[in-house]
Amino acid sequence: MFSRRNRRPKSAELLRAWESLDAGDIPGALRQVRQGGEDLPAAEVALVVGRAAEAAGFDDLREAAAALAADPGKAQALFRFGYACIERGLNQTAIPPLREALRLSPGSLVVVRELVAAYEHEGRHREAVGVLSGYEKSFADWPDRYLLVHNALMSGDLDLARRQHALLPDPRDPMWLPARARQNMMLERAANAAGATPLDGTDLRGWQFVIGGTLLATLSPYGFSAGMSGRYAFLQDSYEQCLLGLRRLKSALAAAEVTPRSVSLLPGRGSHVLGLAAAEVLGVPSRPFAPGEPDTVVIAYDLDEVAGEAGGPEILGDLVERTPGQVLHEHASCWTDAPGVTADSVTLLHQSVVAPWAGQLRAGADGQVERGPSDDRPAERIAAEVVAAAPAVDPGDGDGPADPDEVLEAFAASVRDTWLRGDRRRLGSSGPVRSSRFA
Repeated sequence: MFSRRNRRPKSAELLRAWESLDAGDIPGALRQVRQGGEDLPAAEVALVVGRAAEAAGFDDLREAAAALAADPGKAQALFRFGYACIERGLNQTAIPPLREALRLSPGSLVVVRELVAAYEHEGRHREAVGVLSGYEKSFADWPDRYLLVHNALMSGDLDLARRQHALLPDPRDPMWLPARARQNMMLERAANAAGATPLDGTDLRGWQFVIGGTLLATLSPYGFSAGMSGRYAFLQDSYEQCLLGLRRLKSALAAAEVTPRSVSLLPGRGSHVLGLAAAEVLGVPSRPFAPGEPDTVVIAYDLDEVAGEAGGPEILGDLVERTPGQVLHEHASCWTDAPGVTADSVTLLHQSVVAPWAGQLRAGADGQVERGPSDDRPAERIAAEVVAAAPAVDPGDGDGPADPDEVLEAFAASVRDTWLRGDRRRLGSSGPVRSSRFA
């Protein structure tokens, strides 16, 4: 048990976390731990995390935290705590103790794999590459060299990924065969795209295709060199943007010689509106989604919205492995909390979006920002307005590259042989191998 009176952290950041726990705010306490950085004393972090784990009923994490608080210089205690943190989703908190455990036991590949798993969950693939590269002489091809190839790909180092992939034999254990096929497909997509796009550090469209097989239709014209690289932060969407995405979807399908016979409608108001508009743009009939239907374009405004609808999770499960000829298009995809299903085509990437028919922000009569009313008209009327819009590429702040229709059309034509092929399951920052426990 963690006593409030006898064992309290001393550092300011962790004292604030302790006070959050006094108030019963477990998420707030863990945010304080995360915001405190990676140089906080391990024993004090363990006190806070252990108390939070006790309140949440996480006995594995509570026990590991207690052991670390009692002996913060012991490699085994550090490792157990880091492992338990990963199990409970506290990946950033796991990194410092695992890094210290590796320093104390530098030959341990078990520790290396867990540290790499934590880095992957945090999207810190370059650091994962750095750790793995230091153990190449002793690591196993599966999982270690595989993980090196994966993290090299996810960090944008194609040369390293290709060199290491050439050294990676086929796995003997069949459990690795899907991962092998997925990695082969990623490298094939990279080779396919290389002639049409630079695949450098700012090539959002190129890397979206390499990693997940997704064609990204548009790039945000704001804050490109400030790190957004074509992603949106907050966006108030428009009919014009919706129509632009549908027209670019039509161009991509034509480049790939894919001829859909229908549009499949998904649950949720946004997806229903956009699906009706898509049927008009593509010139095909629309009908409710049916699992396994071929030669159809499945239209989602936002897959996260679909997941929240009745029957939505089951539908998304049906779309993980798609029927030949079945194409999934998502208009607005969240890049900070991506859906569990990877779309074949995405109009834009955002952190937060307000649909055109939702209550958008505006200046009120008193000059204050207010949310306007949502558009409650029938979906058919709103879809007609989408189709009648006049799409135009937003010039933005002039910082990003030009993104006319011809750029996407050339890219789609270049990658037609590998688009809509292979495993297109989403690879977020955690990658396909979450931890060494699967090895």
